[in-house]
Amino acid sequence: MSLSNIFPSKTIAIYMAKMFLIRTFAILFAVALVLQTLDVLSESGAVLAAPGNGQAQVWRYVSLRAPQIISFLLPFSVLLGTILTFFTMNQNSEVIALKAAGMSAHQVLAPLLIASAGVAVVSFVFNDRIVPRASATLSAWQKVQYGPLPIDSGDRSNVWVRDGDDLISVDLIQGRGARTQLGGVTLYDRTGGSLVAIVRAPRGQRDGDGWRIGPATRFQVASGKVTTFPSLIVGRGVTPEQLTLASVSADNMSFDALSSAIDDLREAGRPTTSLEGSLWHKLSAPMSAMLMPLLGAVAAFGIARSGKLFVRAVIGMALGFAYFVADNFSMAMGDLGAYPPFLAAWAPILLFLLIGEAVLFRTEE
Repeated sequence: MSLSNIFPSKTIAIYMAKMFLIRTFAILFAVALVLQTLDVLSESGAVLAAPGNGQAQVWRYVSLRAPQIISFLLPFSVLLGTILTFFTMNQNSEVIALKAAGMSAHQVLAPLLIASAGVAVVSFVFNDRIVPRASATLSAWQKVQYGPLPIDSGDRSNVWVRDGDDLISVDLIQGRGARTQLGGVTLYDRTGGSLVAIVRAPRGQRDGDGWRIGPATRFQVASGKVTTFPSLIVGRGVTPEQLTLASVSADNMSFDALSSAIDDLREAGRPTTSLEGSLWHKLSAPMSAMLMPLLGAVAAFGIARSGKLFVRAVIGMALGFAYFVADNFSMAMGDLGAYPPFLAAWAPILLFLLIGEAVLFRTEE
């Protein structure tokens, strides 16, 4: 199929795409401004409560929170921009003119689909490059109650690792790889789920395929006997990565960083199902922008004949918001392990793509 078949008129295509983009980003700006204002009003007290904070810190909070709000609102703005575009065109009988000229429903939608593809690309880049950095910084800032941010030295604290039935707790971990140093090591020796002994040592380091800790004390639970050892080898098979990998937040990482973290966690034997779903969702979420023109198309056709302009616009909004509900539900099921990660991320898009096409063919084609 040639471009002339998809876009019979270049002028009309540019006109519709321009109208759609202007309305989409105008709605995004207006709604984001309102939500940002409300958010600042609710959070500024906590920001200013930290000693030394003032107006500069409030504006810093705004700069860190704004990317999250924009990322959240962009798909909704595309939906509302689509409905408003078609709403206006139908009021002016422009859709009727296009249909009378021989354009099919898909040809009428094509300019908006191409424009929304561009929005999806912008959304992915924005969500991948800007949002994770802002989210990570804001999370760290909130943990210190908007006080001065500590310098991240790369050290990890309060790490727990399972070694078969046993549990290993480490108060502080410094370094990486073979040079990893442990501080405050506690081994909970368990057999069949029952605690047999507790081994404690102030420090430890890598030794072969295990960890040499010492000087160590072993407390026998059954007898109450305490035994001391100059050193002990524990955690055979526990890799440095299992100890040094911190908790992974998908919202605070880019696509590449999250993919690498998942590989590391998988090698360390940790569960990754939830993170794999979030990784796929980083691709599927921007793609939802391309779905909105199809779901909002119900507001484009049949209005002049039926005289129910507002009702059809509401139906378009209901379809769009139903998608977001289904998307959140699917991701929740993926986090619980009920859905495979790929299905959890992509099933809502496929389902509503079929629904949108069915409605379009049923009513117009």
